[in-house]
Amino acid sequence: MTLTLSPNTQAILLLTAPLIAGRGNPTPDLLTPGEYKRLARHLRELQRQPADLVSPDANKLLYACRSVIDVGRLQRLLERGFLLSQVVERWQARAIWVVSRADASYPRRLKARLREDAPAVLYGCGEMSLLESGGLAVVGSRHVDDVLVDYAMSIGRLAARARRTLVSGGARGIDQAAMREALEADGRVCGVLSDSLEKTAMTREHRKHLIEGRLTLVSPYDPSAGFNVGNAMQRNKLIYALSDAALVVSSDVNKGGTWAGAVEQLDKLKFVPVYVRSTGEPSPGLDALRGKGALAWPNPQDTVSLDTVFNVPPLDSTIPMQTGFTLIAGGNALVGGEHSGDLESHGTGIDGEAIQASPEEPSAGKPAEPAMQDTVATPAGMLFTAATESIQRLLIIPMKDAEVAAALEISTTQAKAWLQRLTDEGILEKRTHPTRYAVKQRLLFES
Repeated sequence: MTLTLSPNTQAILLLTAPLIAGRGNPTPDLLTPGEYKRLARHLRELQRQPADLVSPDANKLLYACRSVIDVGRLQRLLERGFLLSQVVERWQARAIWVVSRADASYPRRLKARLREDAPAVLYGCGEMSLLESGGLAVVGSRHVDDVLVDYAMSIGRLAARARRTLVSGGARGIDQAAMREALEADGRVCGVLSDSLEKTAMTREHRKHLIEGRLTLVSPYDPSAGFNVGNAMQRNKLIYALSDAALVVSSDVNKGGTWAGAVEQLDKLKFVPVYVRSTGEPSPGLDALRGKGALAWPNPQDTVSLDTVFNVPPLDSTIPMQTGFTLIAGGNALVGGEHSGDLESHGTGIDGEAIQASPEEPSAGKPAEPAMQDTVATPAGMLFTAATESIQRLLIIPMKDAEVAAALEISTTQAKAWLQRLTDEGILEKRTHPTRYAVKQRLLFES
């Protein structure tokens, strides 16, 4: 395996990652997630990207960022090139890959759902495409009895039979029981870890499944990082963002990572429908989650009935309008709002990542002729023409209208109009169970 880091990813690692080759203490100057978010936003406003901070003429740009981050601090972080080269060798030897938000291969689900709160860097081991497969998130407490362990195992087996990826946090108890059983049943599993990625990926029981492409381990934290309560809390949103539905098997009330993650999903994020166990011993924690809007798990016994749990929309399936685009007849838009120029002039989003896919990705094909008609004469038409190509590249992987809206930084209403127009013109196809849009297969390899 050859670990190749893009220039943007190298810069982001220098700014945010501890770069610990084994044991050691992280650099105290590291940018926090909030600080890096502000820096990334500032770079975007300057129409620059992280890689520009390590270019030969970076001094002027560093000075332009002084209102956000102290120049001396940035310089100290960016001078850690030797440490980066050392730790990259260590990751490579352990088959660990690294992607940043600036890379086209970064999981679209996380970009679309978490946007600026998506981790700046993801570390992982295993088949990266599993991160785009959705599936069922299964979470629960670490300390549970054998009855609940068996229950979690039964859910893992069912997900495997239904060919649904099981997403969980890798913690002992419910998480590990569901993940282990899904793998034993030849299913697919995505483990979102809060610590010890390197150690977990090197264990014998995991290597077989990693090599087979049925297990992917991913973490937003350094592969050598140990357990940290705050990290465990923060990674919960990634579990929900990577799934299509979630089941909480057990939870305390008003404490613990399982409770915090479920409440954040129900009250704030609302990415997916959240279910709670509805059989067995009563649970005050699960009852409290029901009071916040969680659904009773319908106890599906076969793959057909399991499919029904994915067809329930989350509490709020729309994403608030983030731009000033205005809908007009025909699915076009009038240009307006603070991000209105991103699509045509800047061509970049968070961290400077391309809105369109990189040249290495499969081409989604050129827009069919009907989409090109009546679109050139007006600014709205020109915007739709540019958006069409970006939408086609996005929808190599099926997405919901709200996810497309978030990825393009437009309103959900506008996204629905464009998606419907492209569907009517035969460029996209609309899939059901759940409702998603995708590029028609015949277009994928057109020039």
